[in-house]
Amino acid sequence: MPIRVVVPKELTPKEARVALVPDSVSRLLKLGFEVVVETGAGRGAHFSDEQYQNAGARLAPASSLYQDADIILKVQPPLDEEIDRFPSGSILIGFIHPYRNIERLRRLSQKKLTCFAMESIPRITRAQSMDALSSQATVNGYKAALLAANLTTRFFPMLTTAAGTIRPSKVLVLGAGVAGLQAIATAQRLGAVVEAYDVRPAAKEEVESVGAKFLSTGVSAESTGGYARELTAEEKTKEQEMVAEHIRQADVVITTAHVPGRPAPKLIPEEMVDGMKPGSVIIDVSVDSGGNCSLTRPGEMVERNGVKIVGIEHLTSELSTHASEMYSKNLFYFVNHLSQGGKTLDFDRKDEILSEALLLDQGEVCHESTRSLLSSHPPSPPGGDGRLPAGGAAGGEGGS
Repeated sequence: MPIRVVVPKELTPKEARVALVPDSVSRLLKLGFEVVVETGAGRGAHFSDEQYQNAGARLAPASSLYQDADIILKVQPPLDEEIDRFPSGSILIGFIHPYRNIERLRRLSQKKLTCFAMESIPRITRAQSMDALSSQATVNGYKAALLAANLTTRFFPMLTTAAGTIRPSKVLVLGAGVAGLQAIATAQRLGAVVEAYDVRPAAKEEVESVGAKFLSTGVSAESTGGYARELTAEEKTKEQEMVAEHIRQADVVITTAHVPGRPAPKLIPEEMVDGMKPGSVIIDVSVDSGGNCSLTRPGEMVERNGVKIVGIEHLTSELSTHASEMYSKNLFYFVNHLSQGGKTLDFDRKDEILSEALLLDQGEVCHESTRSLLSSHPPSPPGGDGRLPAGGAAGGEGGS
């Protein structure tokens, strides 16, 4: 029997991506997999049912989609109604973000599912093709810069006109991971003068390589895997003093700071926003994990003293076609690695890539930090959602 891969339609509001595009379906079929796609799953990313059928996939309605499913591929964490349909013992692969909803993790565990979290793929050379955080962060950074250019009341580039010379906009990017670097590069192409800040000193060379000025507080918060650790109270004070000075001069601020497994750090309090120039714009890329600005409201654009604070959720869905293509390739390479080219689901638990991404193994929690999270937060009472409160930390990367 071939390994059956199932691709459902994403039910999370405003999510337009699809986990697998037709090209990846064809590649999986060549390896011997069977692929079943929910009817209409690719519509939000402009991939038709006919394209999936031509690629060799079988279409199925939601009611029968999960029958005999071995592997379930998703973008967003599953909703409760989806988890109820998942076959016990099947393998779920996608973004899981357990710290955002502990009750969801408990339900997945109770179902005896094996779960691989795409946000936990280690950033090592042989896992680059599977690095979904980086691929989707690229989309976020690019789109954030375009959105900022559209919303600002000023030109991005310097213009010399008959009416005189117009100075270029000043753009400040907070967090110089993949999303931040893409935002810097895009703003540079549009002609803005760009500054960037990150708590990781290693980011300096990367920031300067794409033409921006790197701001430094002298604090080093480098952690494992290229991420940032949480700052101490003293370090946060030093960071905010420096950020406040440059934020007052900025026309656009793009925030991408993110700490894996934690709520997004609050880098911009209300008083910093009050010190900004009227007409300025803040694009908060980390809104999906709580946001970097204390005034950010998910899914809304807030205006404070003439400053726009934009918290668009699922920013990647604004470029759903290419975002889906990139994520689909990440999943293809991961499934190929997991199954040894479609041969088996008895995967190697000692493999660095798989062990880092393995969240649940037939219901058993594998991550020590996740196990601690569950034990420290007892099951929510009826009506509770199990979400953790937003908090503050350091800087680093744009989310999923």
